[in-house]
Amino acid sequence: MVDKLPEEEHPKPAFGWAARDQSGVLSPFKFSRRATGEKDVAFKVLYCGICHSDLHMVKNEWGVTQYPLIPGHEIVGVVTEVGSKVEKFKVGDKVGVGCMVGSCRSCDSCDNNLENYCSKKILTYGAKYYDGTVTYGGYSDHMVADEHFIVRIPNNLPLDAGAPLLCAGITVYSPLRYFGLDKPGMHVGIVGLGGLGHVAVKFARAMGVKVTVISTSPNKKQEALENLGADSFLVSRDQDQMQAAMGTLDGIIDTVSAVHPLLPLVALLKSHGKLVLVGAPEKPLELPVFPLITGRKTVGGSCFGGIKETQEMIDFAAKHNITADIEVIPMDYVNTAMERVLKADVRYRFVIDVGKTLKPAV
Repeated sequence: MVDKLPEEEHPKPAFGWAARDQSGVLSPFKFSRRATGEKDVAFKVLYCGICHSDLHMVKNEWGVTQYPLIPGHEIVGVVTEVGSKVEKFKVGDKVGVGCMVGSCRSCDSCDNNLENYCSKKILTYGAKYYDGTVTYGGYSDHMVADEHFIVRIPNNLPLDAGAPLLCAGITVYSPLRYFGLDKPGMHVGIVGLGGLGHVAVKFARAMGVKVTVISTSPNKKQEALENLGADSFLVSRDQDQMQAAMGTLDGIIDTVSAVHPLLPLVALLKSHGKLVLVGAPEKPLELPVFPLITGRKTVGGSCFGGIKETQEMIDFAAKHNITADIEVIPMDYVNTAMERVLKADVRYRFVIDVGKTLKPAV
């Protein structure tokens, strides 16, 4: 059997930008989306955030990429069609899709609204869907997804600045809730002031938590304290500052995706404190065990969130006016944006204006 071309796999013509090889360079790409099934919601993509994992994936830095790859899992838009058995959405609704578009729906994780931990979860791009075709992400003109994996975007949440919450937002909101670091009066550290970190500060503050930002960059202090509302700021390379703060934090959300030492962070925790990693460095980190034992400290991880919690997070963000700080870009700027993401040259999330700037290939 001859493999069908991407634009022939499904009945609905589609258009986006894809990476073709490990150079990671994106360019216009014709493909197709499935017809809207009875439980499907189809929507016109208006905005899509650029996540750090998009950069890893287009360059195959995690070793799992299959090309061509259309990235994008911070996708928002307006519903254009719903299947006959869709109950929660109608044409014209503002909706979003985050990091996944499928799961087995029958395992313990799925039964407990934790589809993100299902061993058979289907990621929004670069994965195999139930029908055996490849999933394509939000750097594209429209999306089709099962209504279970669609999130409603409240009317008072701006679509452009709300888009990054579908990955960056839930990735920090979920561990704050799960690890109990959401109690008013607690003291939580946020490591790294990038796409995830700046949103983590906002969520933690809205939960009534005291927030210390921990960064290698002294020049981010003013931004952290004045613009984002953090209570204090630590330069992680300043041994005197780190020494003075030892044993002061109930928990830490570590958003850094580069290799970095954990020992100084563990030292900042009070006894029984929790260090939660949500960044994904390419190489293993060194973990000192003695400080964990002597302080009964925990090191854990967290992977975005289930659909129910993602909706809860979006509603919480709308209630507390939490959005990402964004730089909106046209589609044809995406390769330059990727280079800037690599250099951390963005405050703090690029969002592609797909609706206005994605021009179909002739």
